[in-house]
Amino acid sequence: MNDDDTAGSVAVALASLKGSVDTGFAKLDGRLDVALERQIGTEREIKELKRKLVQLETKMWKLSLTAALIGGGGATGAWQLMG
Repeated sequence: MNDDDTAGSVAVALASLKGSVDTGFAKLDGRLDVALERQIGTEREIKELKRKLVQLETKMWKLSLTAALIGGGGATGAWQLMG
């Protein structure tokens, strides 16, 4: 085997290795893109759920205040009827 054959086989092996590395990086890049999209979607859903939770908490506070006022008014009315 001469030096030209050795150099040629090394060049072929390096070219094959480069192709494998390029393919691996392309697959990894695609997977990272998918993971990023999922993360962005999850963050969007979390923001929406937080907004809905704030709305529910506001409604619950208003309902509890209304119930307390109605309950207090009912108790006062019953006390006046008994007295």
